[in-house]
Amino acid sequence: MTGASARRVLVLNGPNLRRLGVREPDVYGATSFEGLTELCRDTGRRLDLNVEVRATDDEAELIRWVHEAADERLPVVLNPAAFTHYSYGLRDALAQRTAPLVEVHITNPATREEFRHTSVVAGVATGTIAGFGMMSYVLALQAVAELLAEESAKTS
Repeated sequence: MTGASARRVLVLNGPNLRRLGVREPDVYGATSFEGLTELCRDTGRRLDLNVEVRATDDEAELIRWVHEAADERLPVVLNPAAFTHYSYGLRDALAQRTAPLVEVHITNPATREEFRHTSVVAGVATGTIAGFGMMSYVLALQAVAELLAEESAKTS
């Protein structure tokens, strides 16, 4: 269970990720979105993070969530999915971040179709973790926890 000091973190997911477990399981694995949500929350509890997992197929909604994170100084783990490759609106919203931002991908985009090789998000992210399946989210949350610990040590 996360303590009273647990830092809130948003795990945001873009289009088609609610279809995990059904959508191309040979590519994205058999874990459902509900399974991913549980994995992220469990990982957060271990790291003393209060993890909130959201998913949307709507670019405008995702951008609103990013604005919320910037306004509230919330760290974000983001799987932008297809928005990775072309959403300059999302990229511009992410450039306003006020806390760590880790871009995450289940697969390794560099090993997939040519159009997936470009990320308009990577240039404004703290870092990117890709290609480790659902473990990518665990690694991203671990990175956020470490970044927050470093930030806290600097201000102490």
